[in-house]
Amino acid sequence: MSQRFVVQVGDPILRKVCKEVKNFNGELAALLDDMKTTVRAEDGAGLAAPQIGVDARVVVVDVEEGFFEFINPEIYYTKGEQVGPEGCLSVKGKQGTVARPEKVKLVYRDRTGKKHKLTAEGFFARAVCHELDHLDGVLYTDKAVEIYDIDAEGRRIANKADAEGRRIANNTENNQ
Repeated sequence: MSQRFVVQVGDPILRKVCKEVKNFNGELAALLDDMKTTVRAEDGAGLAAPQIGVDARVVVVDVEEGFFEFINPEIYYTKGEQVGPEGCLSVKGKQGTVARPEKVKLVYRDRTGKKHKLTAEGFFARAVCHELDHLDGVLYTDKAVEIYDIDAEGRRIANKADAEGRRIANNTENNQ
């Protein structure tokens, strides 16, 4: 198991519709093991194969509910809506506000090719939707209603307009 390089926005593979996995073999198992190592080393909630330069419908999700491997996943049911912040290992230094379903049901295959169904809710559902979007060449920035810069600790960095607005507001309050 080795850590892989995470490609960044601008790499054409992030905009590809990925190929279906047909061979459930040692090569796939090695890819999944490397993806697990990589997502944990990067402190992410999930990772899709195109993020490490691989054209395959393979995703890993690492959330409070556990670690999951999804091969050829498809969402067949969604319910509700949640709006919240998202980041991406392939979009360093940014975060955005994105609407996602509150609940999803998906069908997928495991590393041996066995078919499974799963229900995800809350942050787990958000992570699943985010990672599955990668398999169709979609980034969270395509869906975000707002995108902003973040620092190394993940805190929002005020842009110049925000800072100027606060400065003016503070001056107005102080002068009253």
